[in-house]
Amino acid sequence: MDDIKTWLKAAKELNAYLVALIVIGLLFLDLFIAVPTLTLILLAGFFLGPYVGGLSGIVGLMLAGTAGYAISYRFGNKLFDTLVKDPNERASAIALFQKRGPVVILLSRATPILPEISACMAGMTKMPFKGFIIYWMISTIPYACIAAYAGSISTLENPKPAIYAAIGLTGFFWVCWWLFNKQTRKVKATASHT
Repeated sequence: MDDIKTWLKAAKELNAYLVALIVIGLLFLDLFIAVPTLTLILLAGFFLGPYVGGLSGIVGLMLAGTAGYAISYRFGNKLFDTLVKDPNERASAIALFQKRGPVVILLSRATPILPEISACMAGMTKMPFKGFIIYWMISTIPYACIAAYAGSISTLENPKPAIYAAIGLTGFFWVCWWLFNKQTRKVKATASHT
């Protein structure tokens, strides 16, 4: 515990701009390798405060999303064809995303990696950028603001705000995702009976 306190004190003394750039860079890197985004934004709030931490989180997540969209818009089909060999599976995945893509983007924070996959699928399926960016912002901005605020009011002695925010955000998106899947199955079952 003493080592953790020493490390956190040393990190708090770093230049705020440097910490913000590190947070933005790590969140952007999440497009290519898995990064614990919620934990990172909570720490950004802890180190930088709610405003700069939240802004750093928003900028990093927006960069990752738009880069994923742009790269996949340009090169996504080649990569997708390599990853999914069966043309029927590819067509099914694309049709499903075209039908339910906005909801997938809105609820993508329910699980790790899903936000980046949804951004790439949006680009690959040529979802209009305006629609994509609106859904991405609706999903990203409140998430980053809540996490950064919770991190900013947390301390080593009282980490409860960060813990509650992590449980609350994850739980909220999981429940919404579960309800969405349940409704989707219900609609499919009704359609198959008619």
